[in-house]
Parts: sequence; structure tokens; C-alpha cells
Amino acid sequence: MRAVPTRAERQARTRAELVDAAERLFTSKGFHATSVDAVAAEAGYTKGAVYSNFRSKEDLFFALYERRLERRLQEFETLMASAPSALEGLVGAARTAAPRSDADDGWIAVFFEFWAHVLRHPELRERFARLHKRIVEPLEAGLVRLAEERGVELPEDPRKLATARYAMLTGLQLERLTQPEVVDRELGARILRLALDEGGLDGLPHQAASGLRTRRPRKQGAA
Repeated sequence: MRAVPTRAERQARTRAELVDAAERLFTSKGFHATSVDAVAAEAGYTKGAVYSNFRSKEDLFFALYERRLERRLQEFETLMASAPSALEGLVGAARTAAPRSDADDGWIAVFFEFWAHVLRHPELRERFARLHKRIVEPLEAGLVRLAEERGVELPEDPRKLATARYAMLTGLQLERLTQPEVVDRELGARILRLALDEGGLDGLPHQAASGLRTRRPRKQGAA
């Protein structure tokens, strides 16, 4: 005999179904164009069910962002752990992060829409920044590992370098929405490989191209 779902289980299912519905509508119509009523109707619930689980439409979006973030972090961690080198792990992560479908393109569009929305609402910035920071952490760890593997040191704080690399990748995703003939889905991964590869970007020396510098040997007698 099948057990009757508990109240907590029913609530968890309701939340998941509301987030599913929000994802479909946000990625197809956008954040501002999607109403709480529309999300409730799409999920088969009343608007009261939405507000029983989420404080606002922004809170609903954050729940979606957090869910997507957790899945992406798991993918990144698996890639980095199984990659034969830090470079291959970083390039693989960039390739995995690239959009693969129209729904992925819709997520990129609504993500940047929500990002602009956050900038006009200071009360949302800390939560957004905290989540955004987490997605940069695997890239930061990968750059540190790459420097260790090559016996070089990073010329900048690894968090700053990782943020810059991530900004490049997200910027290319945004550019691809309007210039798909220029920015293909694999461009971010290829550019990252060029920038970090031993050969360097456009034939430049390895240290200058990759943002790494050779460790200086200690002088004799130095502490």
C-alpha cells in the first residue's frame, strides 16, 4: 500500500511544480512579462499557492536560479574531478555551460533581464551576488590548480581572475543572442583554451596570454 504523502512532501512537490512552471514561462516570455497569476495557472494552482511558497516573483526567480546553480555546480565539480588536467577541466566546463537549445537561450535572456532588475533594486543585490559568486568558485579552483600544475603563480587574486574569465564567457553568451553568425556555441570554450593553453593566445608567450607568471626562484640565503 502506497503511503500518503506528508504535508512537507506535498509542499515540496508544489514548490517544485511552481518552479518548473516559472522556468517555462520566464525562459519563453521573460521576467517582467510573466505574472504570478500566469505561473500559478501554468502549474495548475491558485495565486495563493504561489504566495504560500514564495514571498514575491523575485523570490520565485531566485528559487529557479538556485536550482539551476546547484545542477551546474555538480556538473562542474564532476568535470574538474575527472579531467586529466586543469586546462581540460576548465575548457570542458566552459563547453558544458554553453547553451544547447532555444530554452537555454531563453534562460540567458531572462538571466540578464533579472540582473538588470537587481541593479535597480538594492535589496536584491546581496542575494544575487551571493549566488553569482558561487558559480565562479569552480573556475577559481581550476585556475589555482592550473597554476600549480605548471609551476607558476597567478599575477592577480584568483577570485578576480576567475570573475574576469566568467565575465568573458557570459558576455559571449549574450553576444551570441544577437550575433549567432559570429559567436557560435563553442566559441567560449575555444577562446578559453587559447587563452590558457601552453601556446598562448595568437602566439603570445604562455605567461602573458594565460594570465600566469613564472615563479621566481628564491635567492640563496633568503628566509
